[in-house]
Amino acid sequence: MKDEISELWELVIAYVRQETVEPLKGLLRYVAFGVAGSIVLVMGLAVMVLGVLRLVQAKTGTAFTGHLSWVPYCIAAGVTVVVSAMSGVGILRVRRAEARANATSRGERGVRK
Repeated sequence: MKDEISELWELVIAYVRQETVEPLKGLLRYVAFGVAGSIVLVMGLAVMVLGVLRLVQAKTGTAFTGHLSWVPYCIAAGVTVVVSAMSGVGILRVRRAEARANATSRGERGVRK
């Protein structure tokens, strides 16, 4: 009887590890790569915006000096908004394509989201 209880306990522990710990490890890896990718993208966007700002400041000469010194910053902010909007549109397209693929794989028709 003691061996059966011990074996049952080991079986329960193995099952819990299989059904909880392993999926959590996979989820943690997925989240870690997502966070790392987000950090790299934000750093790249920041460098790009600073590059656009310096380009506008350097190549326009005296056009944006004095009371117009704020214009290059608005141009850089506009570039940021455009790039962010393009990213959002791309994300929405991917989600819609995934939803359509899932709907067709399940045999659903006429599903629009």
